[in-house]
Amino acid sequence: MENKLQASEIKVMNVLWQEGDATAKHISDVMTARYGWNINTTYTLIKRCIKKGAVERREPNFLCHALVPREAVQRAETEELIERVYDGSASSLCAALLGRERLSADELERLKQIVRDWE
Repeated sequence: MENKLQASEIKVMNVLWQEGDATAKHISDVMTARYGWNINTTYTLIKRCIKKGAVERREPNFLCHALVPREAVQRAETEELIERVYDGSASSLCAALLGRERLSADELERLKQIVRDWE
């Protein structure tokens, strides 16, 4: 991928990650329903995603296919957040996330398992 995806472009990508390949028209319909965007806004964002190498346009019907997996974007965004806001400290990010709300027993156990897997 050539450039970092912007927040609005990630919203477009979310449709493809959630639903798989979709026409530009379908993506536009989803964006209108979710965010009130007009068709031109959505098509512009799809074209930006194509230019950045995140989406491939296929014919017929302007079918869009995600070229970048969600996990890759999540990883890049998380790394940038850690560097920009938490001065490179992943533990500070974790502390901030855990301080937001009380975790359920299942969520807490899942986090413990993640830490055990990293060890």
